[in-house]
Amino acid sequence: MRLAIMSAWGLLFAAAAISAQQQGAPPAPAGGGRAQGAAGGGRGATAPPGINWPSPPLADGPLTIDTALVRPIKITVTKGLNQPWSMVFLPSASGASTMLVTERAGRLRMIRNGVLDPTPVAGLPSDIQASGLAGLMDIQLHPKFADNQFVYITYHKRPAAAAPAPGAPPAPPAGQGRGGGGPAGVITLARGRWDGTKLVDVKDIFSAVANGNASRILFARDGTLIMSVGYGDPPQANDGNPTPEAMPPQDPMNLAGKTVRLKDDGSVPLDNPFVGKTGYRPEIYTMGHRNILGLAMNPVTGAIWSVENGPNGGDEVNELMPGRNYGWPVVNNGRFYLGSRVSVNPYRENMEPPVAYWVPAIAASGMVFYSGDRLPEWKNNLFVGGMRQGEVPRSGHLERFDFNEKWEELHREGMLRDLQQRIRDVRQGPDGHLYLLTAENDGALMRIEPGK
Repeated sequence: MRLAIMSAWGLLFAAAAISAQQQGAPPAPAGGGRAQGAAGGGRGATAPPGINWPSPPLADGPLTIDTALVRPIKITVTKGLNQPWSMVFLPSASGASTMLVTERAGRLRMIRNGVLDPTPVAGLPSDIQASGLAGLMDIQLHPKFADNQFVYITYHKRPAAAAPAPGAPPAPPAGQGRGGGGPAGVITLARGRWDGTKLVDVKDIFSAVANGNASRILFARDGTLIMSVGYGDPPQANDGNPTPEAMPPQDPMNLAGKTVRLKDDGSVPLDNPFVGKTGYRPEIYTMGHRNILGLAMNPVTGAIWSVENGPNGGDEVNELMPGRNYGWPVVNNGRFYLGSRVSVNPYRENMEPPVAYWVPAIAASGMVFYSGDRLPEWKNNLFVGGMRQGEVPRSGHLERFDFNEKWEELHREGMLRDLQQRIRDVRQGPDGHLYLLTAENDGALMRIEPGK
């Protein structure tokens, strides 16, 4: 099956995805479907009604598609997932390919040599609060996994008072709405050990704040762990955004809208940028973020890059530098969901400008620098998943960036638009291929390799 890929420059709306409203859910609260609001309900409409246009079924494949630099690529599809969120590759002495995939509803799945095990992996925490956009989030292996078998996850932990009573109906499954479901879960980092078939000895090692937004994790070269803690839109977003400096992402004593830097046991490194500084949480690494949905290490410089969702426009790629402020919700290139600008001037002194941004937004999620040899035309290129463009369904796709020697953007290519799938995560496998997860109730894993 051969599909023509259209350039990102020539296409405004094209392919992928379905919001929760498109599955029969009520209109989205603040955050417009890509990040929940900061203050919950009771504030009236914060976004226009969603467009009900479900994504089409993904073909079984294999698919053959032309891209700008690699013509063609081959895509192999593994189906049977539900709202998959993140993935890791387990090392194998035999050469077998084994992956662990998180599903937002609170399941961990195993894929061996492209075949999904029908039985979820055991050992996850029992108090994952899967409601709206919350639930089981990211997964990472410890850099010395071969020695210690440590696996790290982020998830929304159900507040003790919100535990369901015996015999109560279960919480709505993933994808059935974006708000509600009781009090927000606490964004939590947990660590367990992989015993070959399941997780054991899983313990929470860091708790951030209660909100329904995302959390990504990534180990840096020095062995510390970077963890993002999402926020969303301020409660006064549609009232002129009068006091953005007073909002949690700008509050140095609040972990919302931050990245934190931790040791592998969840404790605070003594060389964190704000350790010992009065009025600052010592865990904070960077501040002024909205909702980071991707973290990746630049393979050349070792710097940690992020991709974060803006509101209606203003998604950003950033290089994270210790102690820096990235501006949310004081400055941004986008608009709030009902149309007003976040800021007339998107730049301010002492606030970092993005490496790249999107207007309209693509609901960016997942990112990786390609460093393999199987697709040499893409060496050191950055790939970012997109779930929908301009708030319009069926417009999700994958984007590719290449850069000059200063890591300034040169080209940006929109790929896989004709598949009309929401791309949640993108990773490079140990085999040198690219792997994607689709943010669909009928979710899938896609493997990209050379087509000939």
